[in-house]
Amino acid sequence: MTLFFISIGQYLGGAGGMRIAFIFALVMNIGSYWFSDKLILKMYKAKKIDSNRFSEIKIIFTNLCKKANIVEPQLFIYSAIEPNAFATGRNQNNSVVALSTGLISILDMDEIEGVMAHELAHIENRDILIGSIAATFAGAISMIASMIKWGLIFGAFRGNRNSGSFLGNILIAILAPLIALIIQMAISRTREFKADSSAAQITSKPKSLAKALSKIQDFHMKSKENKELNKELQAATCHMFIISPISGGVGKWFSSHPPTEERVKRLMDMNIS
Repeated sequence: MTLFFISIGQYLGGAGGMRIAFIFALVMNIGSYWFSDKLILKMYKAKKIDSNRFSEIKIIFTNLCKKANIVEPQLFIYSAIEPNAFATGRNQNNSVVALSTGLISILDMDEIEGVMAHELAHIENRDILIGSIAATFAGAISMIASMIKWGLIFGAFRGNRNSGSFLGNILIAILAPLIALIIQMAISRTREFKADSSAAQITSKPKSLAKALSKIQDFHMKSKENKELNKELQAATCHMFIISPISGGVGKWFSSHPPTEERVKRLMDMNIS
């Protein structure tokens, strides 16, 4: 992600742009290490769980942490129609699990338990730091691509289309978010199977997680348009979700997650006593 970020800086600004991009990338690496969880929670306007309103979920979560033998992360809720959950933070002692209101509304308690166990497994398996930093970089790359896109549009209105770099800028605006997504895919895709397996071991209920994944997948398949979340925000953080919100059509070829059908099949085939 850092090298790709610097390459964009070099293309747009030469040696000076590369140096600026390197300094910016260095700041982002340090900043995302310490503050990625806070930044991502702010992006989604997540709030700490109300223990009175969601008392059963809080009790289940505490018990899961004891079973997994990890320090209990902070539990957050964010408002969104789509059912999703993610874990973030820099390590087990500084981690967060967030659930959407949409997820709570469509899943039963056993299924919510399976989803929370999956996110705890990501924390236990030390996936969250890389995922959080990747989300920070992907968001910045998407922002740069968007700036280039709008710069080209307004430049065209002013008649500034004679630059030899015009086509190159178009390619960056189109390909930069795609390449960032491919990097995210390489980081997170193989980790989902491991998190599913670990979650099944924690809860001893692999079928509950399988049912939850199926329900979430059905929601995404039926929902043609999501008005709750910014599309660039989805692209930057899709690898952190229980199921990628970017699915169907061409998006399935660049999904940050393995096919849900395969995940469900593996869980249903598990035999845990």
